[in-house]
Amino acid sequence: MPDVDGFDEFYRGSRQRLLGFVYVLTGNLAEAQDAVQEAYVRAWQRWSTVRGYDDPEAWVRVVASRIAISRWRSLRSRARAYLRHGAPESVPGPSIDTVAVVAALRRLPEEQRTALALYYLLGMPVAEVARETEAPVGTVKARLSRGRSALAGLLAVADVEEA
Repeated sequence: MPDVDGFDEFYRGSRQRLLGFVYVLTGNLAEAQDAVQEAYVRAWQRWSTVRGYDDPEAWVRVVASRIAISRWRSLRSRARAYLRHGAPESVPGPSIDTVAVVAALRRLPEEQRTALALYYLLGMPVAEVARETEAPVGTVKARLSRGRSALAGLLAVADVEEA
């Protein structure tokens, strides 16, 4: 555990200067706050050593600067990758049918919903669904049957309401 002697005073006495410095470097207050916070965390973790330095604030300032620069490089590399490969294709939104199925599934009891998801979405056999849910095989079969029936009824009602 780091030695807390003097850290609070050091933090209160230097945080505004350091934040102002990193804000000028980054031009982004949120980025500056993140970098400064990370630098103070690292200082806290090594406080027994850092407090012995001639200028602990200089150490934190260098660490915060390096964190900010590292983030710049990461963003710049990502931007270059986008230029080279293009931005990732946008993912289309869910279809009306998908939305209707999800809404209907939400109305089912959790046990039926879980059994249906494991069986149909993950392709698990009934025995594995039973093992996963810690239910007898017969119970899983009943949940699947009741869940399918209830889901069909809910989707039929949704179709009628849309028409």
